[in-house]
Amino acid sequence: MHKYSAEDIKKMTVDENVEFICLMFTDINGIIKNVEVPVSQIDKVLANKITFDGSSIDGFTRIEESDMLLHPDLSTWLIFPWGSEHGKVARLICDIYTTDGKPFAGDPRVNLQRIIKKMHDMGYTNFNIGPEPEFFLFNTDEKGQPTLQLNDDGSYFDFSPVDLGENVRKDIVLKLEKMGFEVEASHHEVAPGQQEIDFKYENALSAADSIQTFKLVVKTIAKENGMYATFMPKPLQGINGSGMHINMSLFDGDTNIFDDENDMLSDVAKQFMSGILTHARALTAINNPTVNSYKRLVPGFEAPTYIAWSSKNRSPLIRVPAAKGKSKRVEMRSVDPTTNPYLAIACILDAGLDGIKSNYDLMPEVKENIYEMSEDKRREEGIVDLPSTLHNSLKALRKDEFVQSSLGKGLTNSFFAAKNSEWARYQQTVSQWERDTYMPLY
Repeated sequence: MHKYSAEDIKKMTVDENVEFICLMFTDINGIIKNVEVPVSQIDKVLANKITFDGSSIDGFTRIEESDMLLHPDLSTWLIFPWGSEHGKVARLICDIYTTDGKPFAGDPRVNLQRIIKKMHDMGYTNFNIGPEPEFFLFNTDEKGQPTLQLNDDGSYFDFSPVDLGENVRKDIVLKLEKMGFEVEASHHEVAPGQQEIDFKYENALSAADSIQTFKLVVKTIAKENGMYATFMPKPLQGINGSGMHINMSLFDGDTNIFDDENDMLSDVAKQFMSGILTHARALTAINNPTVNSYKRLVPGFEAPTYIAWSSKNRSPLIRVPAAKGKSKRVEMRSVDPTTNPYLAIACILDAGLDGIKSNYDLMPEVKENIYEMSEDKRREEGIVDLPSTLHNSLKALRKDEFVQSSLGKGLTNSFFAAKNSEWARYQQTVSQWERDTYMPLY
């Protein structure tokens, strides 16, 4: 995270020939929104005086209180390494404020900062997040619209010439590095056309910002290469879906609180996990917020479907990778890239902090492959299923007042309004599968 002053930014706009500034923020659905202003407005931008109509943004505000202010976080300044034919374009990620100068509680980024403050008050300095976002590359038609034709037939860690996405991935990685990302790995994933790019862990707020920036870069570079990138969890049936595993650890200064003196998982880490597992069903609504998310969370495609933890296998919700010291972490494997990262990270962190405070009983580690267990065996071990539909996860969230408090009242109400509407639209849709199955019979 850079510490830029307003004067630094004004100087860079001149030195780098910046002509436009994108003021970015994120709505409740995790969609990036943008107010673009010419660089002539830089003083107004830096004085937090750019307004927009919040009533037109999903989940933001009622019409009678629609004016909102954009407060740019100067540490998020970067210049996009593309599209300079009319001068360069820079961006600042903004917090949303009301016109009376208060942070807007309905802004997902503001809400994450509220939970981070709660963490600080408990004596921890950083919640570090290492995301592993996956996406698919599809070919486009002559009009530039996505087709259902994948760009390759590659598989896990395949190499050219099978992996036709390699050049696109390389282009994405180079652009990310120009923008200050520290990319740790880039490879083909299990399914044809599926890619993964992992970047170095960061503190919670920077990680959420980076996830949003990453999605924007991936889609932009794919389009430049004549392809369409999608973070939809399950674009095609019969193959693995796209997840976004979240690796996490709590720090106090330079000390990783999740590690103990024997390089084992610390008691605090176990308490933290107990909080996530206790609230797992409600968290699923936030971490897997679309109807399509639940087409990925099914047995047989490497995605978790059960609430359990293990250091030995990859079938449970939480895995403890074999790592030591500062790299000691826990990995939540259910999250998918349609989640709003500000909401997901806030709720996961708060659930973990609740585990530390409440010291819930942590279920025993599951060392067997859960997919191969009988239902009776799972019941014996206390292993329950994750919600199987968006509707069921919303019911779980409705019952979990703690996770609702992690969002706050305004975001909770907006989230339910958006997702209940989405579920209602889905329920009313008649699919081709239904016609194929029932018309011949009835």
